[in-house]
Amino acid sequence: MKRFFSVLLALAAALPLIAYATVLDAPLACNESGHQFIADLAEQRAIDPKPWRVESNSINAFTPASGADLSAFGFHVFAVVGYEKDDPMFRVGDGEPVASSAYGVVVFGSESKVRNAVAGTGSTAIVHRVAPLVTAIFCKRS
Repeated sequence: MKRFFSVLLALAAALPLIAYATVLDAPLACNESGHQFIADLAEQRAIDPKPWRVESNSINAFTPASGADLSAFGFHVFAVVGYEKDDPMFRVGDGEPVASSAYGVVVFGSESKVRNAVAGTGSTAIVHRVAPLVTAIFCKRS
């Protein structure tokens, strides 16, 4: 019995190290703010809360947290992006901000396949080719 509890305790301690899946289809319907999208993911510890890169248009890029398996419309997410004007959560770039509020993800997948997956879901997200087999799914408010 003592051994059983030792194994159970070891498994419980390892739980944070086990990968967990987060599906981002619902937030990518573009019905929330950049702040809400990024804050929710940071609170869930699904992303590193500090951006690893800030573009000149103020888009902040965040990496998925270790062990997090993020997906959007069936595609693997390897970067999360966001910005909210006058929000201390985000750093400002040296150019004109892309919008007052924006967020999205960057996925592995061709633009056409991602566009087809997003089509018909009711999302108003912009699907944009970043590189071969790398596509952004992006929501913004003026």
